[in-house]
Amino acid sequence: MTSETGRTGLEQARGARAVTPEIEAEYAAARLRFELGEAVRRRRLDLGLSQAELGRRCAMTQSAVARFEGGGTIPTIPVLDRLARALDLDLRVEFTPHSDTA
Repeated sequence: MTSETGRTGLEQARGARAVTPEIEAEYAAARLRFELGEAVRRRRLDLGLSQAELGRRCAMTQSAVARFEGGGTIPTIPVLDRLARALDLDLRVEFTPHSDTA
């Protein structure tokens, strides 16, 4: 069914949902996990490694590598360091100021 504004009930419900700071934080965390996983996957493929081989190089199982690449885990600094070394990369963690997007 469509309202006078042309929106369906589902669209109205989605638009009415408030985006809370908690929801925004979770989206940001999920985006970061996904981006880290994608970077590892791209580098692994560039090196011609399977997930199993990368896992052997950094003491992880193939399924743990797959979960990481899919953004399904929250990595610790030691895990990121092992992955970086296994991918012949240096790990650099830094804090930078927010960019103004206004």
